[in-house]
Amino acid sequence: MEFKPETIGMSDKPDKKREELKGKVLNLKDLVSYQDGTVASRMIINRKAGSITLFSFDENEGLSEHTAPYDATVTILEGECEVWVAGQTFSMKEGETIIFPANVPHALSAVTRFKMSLTMIRE
Repeated sequence: MEFKPETIGMSDKPDKKREELKGKVLNLKDLVSYQDGTVASRMIINRKAGSITLFSFDENEGLSEHTAPYDATVTILEGECEVWVAGQTFSMKEGETIIFPANVPHALSAVTRFKMSLTMIRE
């Protein structure tokens, strides 16, 4: 799957489904479901300053190499994946986090079905 960071919104407009999450204890991996043969996502925070989006990847799915103009963190919520950052490969599993530096090529691919949280900071 080709990932375009600019497709993740920068609106400060409230979204009813996101608003319903506020002030509650959440288990992030329960907020996004697997879908056969694809990548699914759910944005839980969306502000001009940044966003938090949850993703689920079916086995063998991934995000193609791309760059973003700002730093981002990826935390694995469930399963295993491989991540590439500036030509280095990392194996990641539940509970691990990596920081993608701004303007540095990166990609990822599911080893097993996996879920992740992507936090992008724009300021």
